[in-house]
Parts: sequence; structure tokens; C-alpha cells
Amino acid sequence: MELLDYLRILRRRGWIIVLLAVIAAASAYGFSKTMTPIYRAEIKLNVMPARADWGLSNTAKDLLRNYGVNIHSHKTAQKVIDRAQLDMTTYDLLAKMNVNPETSDFTILIAAKDPNPNIAIQIVQTAAEVFVEDRLAWNAKQDKRDRIDVSIVDDARDAPLYSPKTKVNTLAGGIAGALLGGIIVFFLEWLDSNVVHTSQDVERTLGVPVLGTVPVTSDGSGTRRWLRIRQR
Repeated sequence: MELLDYLRILRRRGWIIVLLAVIAAASAYGFSKTMTPIYRAEIKLNVMPARADWGLSNTAKDLLRNYGVNIHSHKTAQKVIDRAQLDMTTYDLLAKMNVNPETSDFTILIAAKDPNPNIAIQIVQTAAEVFVEDRLAWNAKQDKRDRIDVSIVDDARDAPLYSPKTKVNTLAGGIAGALLGGIIVFFLEWLDSNVVHTSQDVERTLGVPVLGTVPVTSDGSGTRRWLRIRQR
């Protein structure tokens, strides 16, 4: 198909694409507004060996995953609930919290999601404080040269909106609707490809000029015909 053919299709059926895009975008926007907002807070722990020793540094890296398991445990969760006076079970809290050790920079990221941003902040801040205190108690029993210190990089200060992403959802809905509309339009054109509507269609199909047409009769029963000449 030539560019003019595509333009002709858009002029005839482009409204289908626009309509479906608007409907899909509006639906995505409305659905996003009905969703419960979820906020996400995070805090980062710094894990540092007591001395710049290759063996101790590798030990610290190996322990990062174990630290993550200990933070994301029912034992720690219960301490967090008791200290922050949260009205939830340890299962509820662990479902809201995620722990991600980063061996590349010796850190542990603690994140929590909740409909209440203050609760999300309380969870990560308290979990970090509880674990740091546990590590301080453990280090007190170790030789100073063999200690692995854990500290909070920055306190949890805010909990930005995590979901729904209304703008992203609306844009994605509009794009999906436009794509669906395009598929429908070209499907309709495919069904209509063998039907001749205008003299231009005849000339394009047969490759010969149209000399004239037989007009429709006054009672509407006539059939339009196209006359052409043979090329010699």
C-alpha cells in the first residue's frame, strides 16, 4: 500500500482509533483512582568491617545475606511490632517489608509498603534500629579487630507514593486502545479490500482510465457501472 492509501484509511476510519484510545485511557484513569494508594519507605544500613582486611571484608560480604534473613524474620518482626506498637501480626509485617542485601557496596536496603505512609516509615526505621542494636550486642562479645559494624546511613524521612501510577496507567491505556483501534481498522479494510466504491478504485485495480459512469436511475434501482477503454 502507498502512503496515500494509508492517509485515505485514516480519514475514513481514524475516528475508531481515537475513540478506542480515549475509552481505554479513561478506563485506566478511572481504575487507577479506585485503587488504594500504597506508599513505600526505605532505609539503608551500612555494613563495615572493623579493619581494611581482605579476609574480613569477604566475611562481611558473606554475612550480608544472613543479615537480610535475620532482619526479615518473625523474631525481628515481633520486636518491631512491640516497639512501634503496630496493630498487626508478624505475617502482616513481613508481607509489607522487603530486605535486599547489596554485596557490591556493603549495604542492606530495607523497604516497606503500606497504605499509611507513616506506618511504612515506622516499619523500616524500627527494623533498622532493632537490627543495629542486635549487632552492637554481638560485637560487644567479639575482639575489636574482628567486629563487623552495622549502622544506619540515613533515617527514613518520607514515603513517596508507590502505586497506583495514574499518569503511567492512563498513558499505557491510551496506547493500548490506539493499537487495538489500528488492528480493527486494518481488519475492516482487509474485509473491504475487494469492494469497489469509486472510479479511483477501478483505475487503481485495473490500471486503466475510467471514461464515465452510468448514473443511478431515478427510482434508485439502477446499478452504477464504470466504462473503460482497452489499452492497445
